[in-house]
Amino acid sequence: MTGNLVRATTKLKSIMQRRAAVTIPGAANAMFARVIEDVGFEAVYVTGAGVANMHLGAPDIGLVSMTEVADVVARIADSVALPLVVDADTGFGNPINMVRTIRTLERAGAAGIQIEDQVFPKKCGHFSGKDVIPLDDMVQKVRAAVDTRRDGDLQIIARTDARAVEGFERALERANAFVEAGADVTFVEAPLDFNELARIPREVRVPQFANIVFGGKTPDPGRAKLAELGFSVVLYANAALQAALKASYDVLQSLHQEGSLGAVADRLAGFEERQRVVAKDLWDEFETRYGVGA
Repeated sequence: MTGNLVRATTKLKSIMQRRAAVTIPGAANAMFARVIEDVGFEAVYVTGAGVANMHLGAPDIGLVSMTEVADVVARIADSVALPLVVDADTGFGNPINMVRTIRTLERAGAAGIQIEDQVFPKKCGHFSGKDVIPLDDMVQKVRAAVDTRRDGDLQIIARTDARAVEGFERALERANAFVEAGADVTFVEAPLDFNELARIPREVRVPQFANIVFGGKTPDPGRAKLAELGFSVVLYANAALQAALKASYDVLQSLHQEGSLGAVADRLAGFEERQRVVAKDLWDEFETRYGVGA
């Protein structure tokens, strides 16, 4: 606590401990994060796939660097008050790299940092052709992450992609090994059916993530059912991105064909709405307070 303010890390830890399947959407930039906050969600997921897609125009295949992620995190942390869960991929290297990754992302404003056991360069968890590093190597990465954090409430979230490589039983074994290494939360990526989903919170004692990818491999039983199963968080990492992509195509194709926005005016946020989302009134207040342009 600082005065009456609860640290973002402590807020996120509380969300995890409730095990209420809190829905956390993903954002790849500050404006999407502001929309997430404005709608009323409790946290933001800084999506690595989204950063690759939106900032590089590239797929989620390990092309984004740690410093690029940190830059996005800092911008989002500066624009919203919500806790940020940050996708840190593989930690961008070995356990030594993990030390620098945790230091950098914690300093940038992360309240939780997700790391995974894929071979670098990683791929989207719902792509084929993934591989995982030896379990002992990932355990050392988890230990490095836990040892490095300065705030004890910073959530270290250890993800395994072993379901697609070594099978579901082995994925559960890995998740439990991450818990023994000190992970606060684990995340078994891409279970294939409801039975697999149901077993994860039963057989791994720490809070759990469920990752629901629209069009991906994991079924979506809905938040109420996932809460009943005991999940702490349900990620919809790229729902905003996918919605924006489809809307952009629809609007721009109409503009290209019709030569105006008349046919799609109902698909656009108004000028005033756009300024409200980016808090223009706050910046106007600064202009007045500091005599800018007087």
